[in-house]
Amino acid sequence: MTIKKNQLSQIDTESFQNLPKELMSLWRIPFNNEIEPSKLIIALRERIKELNCLYAIEQLSERHSDSIDNLLQEIANFLPFSWQYPEITCARIVFKEKTYKSKGFKITKWRQSSRLNMYGEPVGEITIVYLEERPPADEGPFLKEESALLDALAQRIGFAAVRIYAELELKEINNQLLLERKALQEANTALRTVLARIGEEKQSIYTDIKANIDKILIPILHELTLHLPKIQRKYAEMLRTNLEDIVSPFVSHLSKNFLSLTSTEITICNMIRSGLQTKEIAQIRGVSMGTVNRHREHIRRKLKITNSDINLATYLQSNMSE
Repeated sequence: MTIKKNQLSQIDTESFQNLPKELMSLWRIPFNNEIEPSKLIIALRERIKELNCLYAIEQLSERHSDSIDNLLQEIANFLPFSWQYPEITCARIVFKEKTYKSKGFKITKWRQSSRLNMYGEPVGEITIVYLEERPPADEGPFLKEESALLDALAQRIGFAAVRIYAELELKEINNQLLLERKALQEANTALRTVLARIGEEKQSIYTDIKANIDKILIPILHELTLHLPKIQRKYAEMLRTNLEDIVSPFVSHLSKNFLSLTSTEITICNMIRSGLQTKEIAQIRGVSMGTVNRHREHIRRKLKITNSDINLATYLQSNMSE
């Protein structure tokens, strides 16, 4: 079956009318009803230029993904070759108060423009001009296809600008994070140095205190103990033990590891560890032996050695040192 040229045009129109309503608004350019071969060839060439223009914009967007200035200048240089009369066509892009022009651009009365938007807000425009008069077409000397192409280009440029700005912002954030990370590492290094110095100073202080206790206080205390009555020697022995705890802190270790112990129970633990018996502890604290025994039971329960044969004094002497 042979289809005549006018029948082909009718088929194209019917196909367009069969589009769903929500898609018809996307079809900006109706079918060309031209049937003269020479004019069809011209129309086909124009459509090829328009397709190449759209492809070129995508490629330029990828090539200049880190520079909006380079992208817009390249697009301005390329656009004239996509219009019907490239030899007299110039382009200008205005974007955020900066201007990008093709060679020889100047404003004439033969021009068309489309607004550039970012995030729904106007940021500039694209302008195409003819430097010389040309025969009238759909919109002055311009084709309706060229008007649709210009709008499509403006939209794509807006999308490309949004992407470039987002990528540049992300890169800036990453650089800032790297700088902050480096600063944090340097601060950590400095802090470790300070902590190491503090540790060395603490060790030096510990050594000095221990030396003074061992060489000065302990000998004096030993001589004093020899001249004390037997009943008071226990006090001297406790004093010696507590002095030794300055460099090997029994009480602080016990408090930190057994938080449930009361201050009274910790004091009694210290006395038991020093070798005092229940009767002696009761005399010193001015309480009954029953009260001391109840404290001892509470201490054993909190130290988790209840119902065992473990000697409390031995346990405190052997297990409570750091």
